[in-house]
Amino acid sequence: MKRLWTATLAAAGCALAIGVTWQVVAQQPAFPTKPIRMIFGFAPGGSGDLAARLLADVATKTLGQHVVMENRTGANGMIAAEAIAKSPPDGYSVLYCTTGNMTIITELPGTKLAVNPATELMGLSQMLRSTFGLVVGKDSPWKTTKDIIDAARAKPGTVSYASPGVGSVQHLSGELLSQKTGVKMIHVPYRGSQAAIQDLASGLTGFSITNLGDTIPHIRQGTLRLIALGDPLGRQFFPDAPMIGDTVPGFETYAWFGLCGPVGLPPAVVKRWEEAVKASVEDPTVSKKLLDNGMVPAFADSATLIKTMEENRRGYREVIRAAGIKAE
Repeated sequence: MKRLWTATLAAAGCALAIGVTWQVVAQQPAFPTKPIRMIFGFAPGGSGDLAARLLADVATKTLGQHVVMENRTGANGMIAAEAIAKSPPDGYSVLYCTTGNMTIITELPGTKLAVNPATELMGLSQMLRSTFGLVVGKDSPWKTTKDIIDAARAKPGTVSYASPGVGSVQHLSGELLSQKTGVKMIHVPYRGSQAAIQDLASGLTGFSITNLGDTIPHIRQGTLRLIALGDPLGRQFFPDAPMIGDTVPGFETYAWFGLCGPVGLPPAVVKRWEEAVKASVEDPTVSKKLLDNGMVPAFADSATLIKTMEENRRGYREVIRAAGIKAE
């Protein structure tokens, strides 16, 4: 009887402890209960900055707490990434992240990283796709993707393509075209997209595979010509344009923008951020502003974005290794 009484007391104690634990959990306030900071690693004024601010505005309404947008530039977005990676995994500090600073930079030899986005940051949700197109100057003799390939094959090392810098999506897109066609093309890196586009429009470089957000105004003005699209989403802007992949099977290129946070975020917090990003994508005003600036609203949840990042890293790793590209 003594043993039975002891066991009964022990069981009652466990039940009481469990009850207290559940009571504490139930009393914890739901996320969020205070203002949130969203960091973007690039300067104000660009299309990525515009999209981040649109998201911050809608997230403020959806989450019921003010989302403060902050630009923290430097090291190709990695200063901002480091700040978020070292923040507590509670959802109150998030990164408006890009293809470049989440997938390419981890695969580029010679890059010095204070944090590793592949292991210290996680995708929360994708907001949009930045669709790409192959463009040439208005006076270019090339009318099709095949024309460019034929010219490069006829005179190896004479056809050049512009990009906003070594290791950019634009650079790797040009290199991918070169690798898939087996013809040598010359990469001409610039300090930013606008400088690359200006020289392309002037005929100083041959072509560029770049985001439509930067080129649509020039295409409409007639200073650039669109030859082909990098992915099907671009047909929202140019319904009749061919795909680069029509000529080069398996070719596809684009960039994405979304939200990332430190590894270890609770599932409930991730879910709330997914809801906030989805609400922004479905907002008619936001959607119109994105499309007006050459960006396609394209929501994806955390699991899908994480899978996309893994696939991007593998693909970019192959291109970078085959070309021997290194950080400058």
